[in-house]
Amino acid sequence: MAHKIANIKPWARIKSFFKKLGPGLITGAADDDPSGIATYSQAGAQFGYALLWTALFILPLQTAIQEACARIGTVTGKGIAAVIKEHYGKKILFGLVSLLLIANTINIGADIGAMAAAAQLIIPIPFVVLCISFTVIILLLEVFISYKVYAKILKWLCLSLLAYPLTIFIINEDWWTVLKATFIPHFEFNFQFLFIVLAILGTTISPYLFFWQASEVVEENHGNHLSSSKRKIKKNNKHVFNMRIDNFVGMLFSQITTWSIIVVAASVLHNNDITDIKTAADAAKALEPLVHGFPHAGTLAKVIFAIGIIGLGLISIPVLAGSIAYAICETFDIKKGLDLKFKRARIFYGIIIVSTLIGLLLNFVGIDPIKALIYAAVINGIIAVPLIFIIGLIAKNGNIMGRFTSGVLTNSLIWITFISMSAAVIGMIFL
Repeated sequence: MAHKIANIKPWARIKSFFKKLGPGLITGAADDDPSGIATYSQAGAQFGYALLWTALFILPLQTAIQEACARIGTVTGKGIAAVIKEHYGKKILFGLVSLLLIANTINIGADIGAMAAAAQLIIPIPFVVLCISFTVIILLLEVFISYKVYAKILKWLCLSLLAYPLTIFIINEDWWTVLKATFIPHFEFNFQFLFIVLAILGTTISPYLFFWQASEVVEENHGNHLSSSKRKIKKNNKHVFNMRIDNFVGMLFSQITTWSIIVVAASVLHNNDITDIKTAADAAKALEPLVHGFPHAGTLAKVIFAIGIIGLGLISIPVLAGSIAYAICETFDIKKGLDLKFKRARIFYGIIIVSTLIGLLLNFVGIDPIKALIYAAVINGIIAVPLIFIIGLIAKNGNIMGRFTSGVLTNSLIWITFISMSAAVIGMIFL
């Protein structure tokens, strides 16, 4: 009996830990969306191990930005758009929401196209039919399933990202070269290099994640904000601590996956003279070592890749569309929330439906789905710059955040992120 009790306690602790994970974990998984997989794969294929350092460099920056967004939602009980409107005016808000709308719609379209292209690797169905089918499935899930149930689905879909870390343990690596590339930055001052660097930054530190995480924290807390009552200080501090743990786990999971994708693409593709990923089939080849020795290994690799892309699309597209809906509804004081039924938040769900359908239509203008993912990442990188600036101002504003303003380290990392992404944009434009 005593032995059984001893065994139960660790599992209870693990279960309790995973229960605390929510918006941060989902945000981290959504960060490695189809656009992310395409961008990181292209980085590894084109430049080998040379860009591995970006995963280590971005981790603290991404963590600081997303923690600031989660903190804003936790402290104020409002989303990013609502806070900007209240403290910085509608003109600034309209400009930022317009940029978000453009970036997210393009990203939705690219992700839908990638899901369809990946699915075609394993089932002979026309691209158009697959695009429409995935769009309908996503909308039905997001509109008609309760948020609590949908959040659980999203958490399980995060497991599809494990294919790349698992592949690392199978392929033969020059680990000294890998570790050196991870810790020692490599730079090339040319358009192609800065284009991919900006794409990596843009697909990792993405505008839609800022709005999404703050709004989801608010929704998880049922719109409540932290009390300033001295009697509740201990409870408030614990709440912030749990939020930070959730955020860090999500961002760490995201960057381990990023690093793994670049390593796998560099080893399997770049080292075999495949330096340009043109199709979903090209990208799927990176996973062939995972199933080496199995019958029909090439086909099996395509299946694993397709499942990953489709699973991540099911995570990221609702996040993209949802962040648009949250931002617009907060701008115009419209009832919102994934925890509300369709009848109670028709405009909110209407925005999700319309933005997803517009994204779907972008696939019928002849843009290559894999290249579209990388261009979407670059657009996100450009648009993120002004948003990071305003988030940095909010995070350190005592009038908004009270005693929960971000610390010196977080503020420093936010401004390093702003400077780094600004420099990448300027460098890409002028080279």
